[in-house]
Amino acid sequence: MFILGLQGSPRIKGNTSVLLSAFLGEAERFGAQTTYLDVPEKNIVPCQECGTCEKKGFCPIDDDMQEIYPLLRRADIILMATPIFFYGPTAQMKALIDRSQVLWTRKYVHRLTDPGRKWRDGFLLALGATKGKNLFEGVNLTAKYFFDAVGASFKGSIAYRRIEESGDIKKHPTALPDVKEKAREFVTPFLDRKKILFVCTENACRSQMASAFARHYAGDKIEAESAGSIPADKVNPIMEEVMREKGIDIAYLKPKSIENISRFRKPDLIISMGCKDACPLFPGVKNEEWNMEDPAGKPISFMRETRDEIERRVTGFVTLKESVPG
Repeated sequence: MFILGLQGSPRIKGNTSVLLSAFLGEAERFGAQTTYLDVPEKNIVPCQECGTCEKKGFCPIDDDMQEIYPLLRRADIILMATPIFFYGPTAQMKALIDRSQVLWTRKYVHRLTDPGRKWRDGFLLALGATKGKNLFEGVNLTAKYFFDAVGASFKGSIAYRRIEESGDIKKHPTALPDVKEKAREFVTPFLDRKKILFVCTENACRSQMASAFARHYAGDKIEAESAGSIPADKVNPIMEEVMREKGIDIAYLKPKSIENISRFRKPDLIISMGCKDACPLFPGVKNEEWNMEDPAGKPISFMRETRDEIERRVTGFVTLKESVPG
């Protein structure tokens, strides 16, 4: 499983950082893969309200958000960690939130479904210097709509008042144990999933479709990944088009190598999509062969046939696994 932590404080190693790091460290201890992202360190241009995302479904601004979108889509859990500035998140975090509008439009304007949307969780970590009763109302509301935009269910928050000076969070009697317990609570259900790795040669068509369908239909039971023995530079645009016809949004996906995927956790099952000897086997891991012709370079009609056959096999596979105890 993969957790993305968004750290929004301009104090890069301040109290917010300590709180987020405690959560991610505990999650890693239980087997999760995590990424800690210092938002103020990134070049994120504020939203220009140009309307391109509503018209075309993408953001034309070429900055670090183009690297963050894939992380948001890949994550099983997204953590938003921020101090309170005028009852809301920091300006740096707010810039990231505003630029997430493109993901909102893909869902609500273009009517596309992110395969991970049904299963992804979002959680807020917040710190404030004062003791005001309504201190966290604004940031909770912002977090709710941010998580909806990026395709995550808002699962609540942990927030602490009177945290201002450097090191204050470490002096709090329950803060660090609280977030570690919350990390265990979040991570445990995800780690119970079976990890299935779909592989093909370039990870540009077949394995990407299979992983997307598996995540869409059974992301609560299956941790679906895809990879290639010789990854392409980008996914096949015709494959993206035919998946859009099914309402499945696979924007921001990038081909990955088998080596990159396998170094985090050995899969429980490998499903090869017709790459034969080009896709290496893992010792002790069962391999299932779906012998499917590579649709790259074929007419769009062949890509549609491949898509439909993969969907049929994935849904059949998921149904079979659900019907077998254990």
